[in-house]
Amino acid sequence: MAELLRHETIGGALLLVAAVIAVAWANTPWRQAYSHLQHLHVGPSAIGLHLSLGHWASDGLLAVFFFVVGLELKHEFLRGELRDRRKAVVPVVAAATGVAVPAIFYAVVQGFGVGALRGWAIPTATDIAFALAVLAVIGTHLPSALRSFLLTLAVVDDLIAITIIAFFYTGSINVWSLLAAVVPLAAFGLLMRRGVHSPWVLIPLALLTWVLVLNSGIHATIAGVLLGLSVPVQDDRAHRLEHRMRPLSAGVCVPVFAFFSAGVAVTGFGDAVRDPVTLGIVAGLVLGKAVGVLGGTYAVARFTRARLDDDLAWWDVVGLSLLAGIGFTVSLLIGELAFGDGSVRDQHVKIGVLLGSLVSALLAAVVLRARSRTYRALHEREIRDDDGDGVPDCYLTRAEETRR
Repeated sequence: MAELLRHETIGGALLLVAAVIAVAWANTPWRQAYSHLQHLHVGPSAIGLHLSLGHWASDGLLAVFFFVVGLELKHEFLRGELRDRRKAVVPVVAAATGVAVPAIFYAVVQGFGVGALRGWAIPTATDIAFALAVLAVIGTHLPSALRSFLLTLAVVDDLIAITIIAFFYTGSINVWSLLAAVVPLAAFGLLMRRGVHSPWVLIPLALLTWVLVLNSGIHATIAGVLLGLSVPVQDDRAHRLEHRMRPLSAGVCVPVFAFFSAGVAVTGFGDAVRDPVTLGIVAGLVLGKAVGVLGGTYAVARFTRARLDDDLAWWDVVGLSLLAGIGFTVSLLIGELAFGDGSVRDQHVKIGVLLGSLVSALLAAVVLRARSRTYRALHEREIRDDDGDGVPDCYLTRAEETRR
């Protein structure tokens, strides 16, 4: 079971199935049962952990996923394909432009009206879990550099989105709680560097870091990223830890998160599609993300010393820029903060996010499936040996191919 869950295709499929079940349940006559389950509060209130199940999934279980992402991202930057700074800067810049351009698209659709403009940040966030899941399912033969690009872009995108929430959508930040989180975080990283492996020591430090970040008012998933980045990669410890944690993340944490976050009730669809807020979100996710990511990538690769990875073609970046339009969890959170949970406009936000994410995923699937078939054909040509001489046919000269 654990080995199966380490295959990204399996984990991605589980996430998508959980999301489909949630959407289907939320649009049946039994939708109230789903809503009650989603808003059921459990946990000790004395330390600020009396949270709904939906909150536990998005801030708690998803933090485990972000921990694994942090491990993988650090490995890519220090020992993987992104250790070349000229390559690493490209997805970082693409993430920044991929945040700015959708906000502009949204504002243009609103006509810069004051009231609806509160939702300007809704289409700026890429949902890393859903985007990676779709890529894993549809892109089985795509180069690994494309996943590294998406991983970096989505993490930077999420960090920018969390910063936006902290500055524009949070009433107050508990600075003392945030500063206190540095202590267990530093202790966790120090012990990992000293070779301490005991879960009885490391897990309490990780949990304390997460609790303090959660109570600071900042999205708690950032604790997962920081903990992952604090693990040393020089002795392959990060790789071993990622190997152990991935089945838990892919088999439990991410599907449960998808189940509790994807249950959007599509009611009042007619009114929603006439609301500029809905239209702005769809335009931002589908068009803004594509233009922002692709444009930022082209600009930094064309006008600076940074360069696109040698294994990637521009059509790959087109597909990835469309895939970046899958915005779910953070987008829905910003919508609630902007217009109020349960309000009419909040309902329109949910429809807009669901519709924009679906269209982006379908367009990305068309492009990336075609690219996957191209890479598969190239791979088969590289290993093909019709004459059985032990030399791949791709090394034959044109004259040899003609004679044969």
